[in-house]
Amino acid sequence: MSFIGDVIGDVVGGITGAKQAGKAAEAAGRTQAAASQAGIDEQRRQFDALVELMAPYVTAGQGALGGQQALIGLQGQEAQQQAISGFEQSPFFQSLTQQGENAILQNASATGGLRGGNTQAALAQFRPQMLNALIEQQYGRLGGLSALGQASAAGQASQGMSSASNIANLLANQGQAIAGGQIARGNVNRQAFGDALQIGKTIASF
Repeated sequence: MSFIGDVIGDVVGGITGAKQAGKAAEAAGRTQAAASQAGIDEQRRQFDALVELMAPYVTAGQGALGGQQALIGLQGQEAQQQAISGFEQSPFFQSLTQQGENAILQNASATGGLRGGNTQAALAQFRPQMLNALIEQQYGRLGGLSALGQASAAGQASQGMSSASNIANLLANQGQAIAGGQIARGNVNRQAFGDALQIGKTIASF
């Protein structure tokens, strides 16, 4: 009976050790999965922070693009007219044209040609030319903002793709870790069942 007791003790000890190993493997899998989840959360946090940081530039770029489209008529004649009229009535344009017209009049007065046809022609041409030049300048400035917004949006898209790839990898690692722990636990249970059968066979042989 002592021999049987020793055999049973060995088998039971093996079952107990195997179960402990299975639990350890499952715990290790959960730990690895938790680490992957922490990585996923950090990836998302960093991407959200980037989106928030770049949002003003993207928004400014969108507004600037709309301004460009309005100036060249891509949003319709009414929008184009409103854009040009708004620019023409702005304090900036009014100040520049007033200064320019005063300079023309002062020059004409100094040369004795205040009432001459050349002076009147210069005054008639000055305002439209100034408006055209400033509209082109404004379009270029808006283009700079549009390009900045486009670059910011492209940077967000690139970072989003990178984050998505990293998160996909971490999810795969997380799944593998959990599955690995579960498989290890299942193998232990199967081994324990086999060991229990071995105990029965051993007892039956005596």
